[in-house]
Amino acid sequence: MKDVFARLASDLFSAIVFLVVYLVTDNVILATSVAIAGAFAQVVYARIKGQPLNYMTYASLALVVVLGTITLLTNDPRFMLAKPAIAHFAIGLIMLKRGWMLRYMPPIVVETVPEYVTAAGYAWAALMFVIGAGVIVVASTGDLKLWAFYLTVVAGGGKILAFAVQYVVLRLIVTSRRRAAARA
Repeated sequence: MKDVFARLASDLFSAIVFLVVYLVTDNVILATSVAIAGAFAQVVYARIKGQPLNYMTYASLALVVVLGTITLLTNDPRFMLAKPAIAHFAIGLIMLKRGWMLRYMPPIVVETVPEYVTAAGYAWAALMFVIGAGVIVVASTGDLKLWAFYLTVVAGGGKILAFAVQYVVLRLIVTSRRRAAARA
């Protein structure tokens, strides 16, 4: 799970850079240019550090360049604001793979309640799709403060809440099943 959030943060890097520069300067052209440069720098840094670059890294770079170019041509920040939605949709698609979450769980959970872990994986995929749709709706308004609030408080808070609920529910179910097995 931690790996998923790290990848998501990495994918959102250029959007965060765009937002910060735009809020400070109120200049769409500068913010977009810095975001594009930041995306390239992220890839170069990973190459220098010898980190493996996967499909999502290149897809994220391509999105920044394409959406950034459209933003530069139209002078409209909404295209850059929509980028996190595409990242959420891509991650949601990956999370539709049956059992993807099992490798992130402790052995006791995998052995005791694998069917619940699989269901939780699908719930996470649904959450990513809902958040992605919300990003598009909020980005279409062009309101940067609303967009920043949505990404940090709503999307970020939603993921933290989902993680906490998942942890408590799986812990309760595992404990209940282990007690029932001990009695039997």
